Amino acid sequence: MIKTYWTTNTTLFVFSLSLFLISCSGTKKTAQTSSKSKTLFNGKNLEGWINHGTEKWYVEEGDLICESGPDAEYGYLSTVDYYDDFELELEFKQEANGNSGVFFRSTVEGTKVSGWQVEVAPPGDHTGGIYESYGRGWLIQPEAQLDDALKMGEWNKMKIRAVGPTVTTWVNSTQMITIEDQKIGEGKGAIALQIHSGGGIKIRWRNLKLTELNN
Repeated sequence: MIKTYWTTNTTLFVFSLSLFLISCSGTKKTAQTSSKSKTLFNGKNLEGWINHGTEKWYVEEGDLICESGPDAEYGYLSTVDYYDDFELELEFKQEANGNSGVFFRSTVEGTKVSGWQVEVAPPGDHTGGIYESYGRGWLIQPEAQLDDALKMGEWNKMKIRAVGPTVTTWVNSTQMITIEDQKIGEGKGAIALQIHSGGGIKIRWRNLKLTELNN
């Protein structure tokens, strides 16, 4: 009887300890995953960003705004940090014209950018497609019927996922494109928002959240 009593309790103790360790392991894994995510825009100022050019970048009512200045040239706002593999979620609202874009794995010298742009543009101008500036030009454009996902003058959600040479984009939960390109896979650089030349552009941005996917 004594032998049975200790065997039973030992089994219960080992079982309970195993559950506790599994629980702790799950908690630790969740914490590690969440620590890879960060907010790129704090809603107050341009801390963590670099302004390239003479166009206007400012904060208003918690939104990040890009607006054409008197020079009506290209302008870029890039992150200080570089990001390789990531998933970026953001919202944008085109208040005037709306020709812009989200660059990734990109570098900027003056107002000349090297890298790849996920297009943000008025209806019919391939929002969600991938363009290589000062290089091969358009790499891929969304199918024409997918343009209906864009809501001009309203808040739109965009998601960009870049892992190695593969990039996929979404606008308002509609998958716009996916591409595999070796040159993109070799790229290194920052995230950068663009304001196009020509003047008359004003776009609001908010809720820029990036999750690094490095293993």
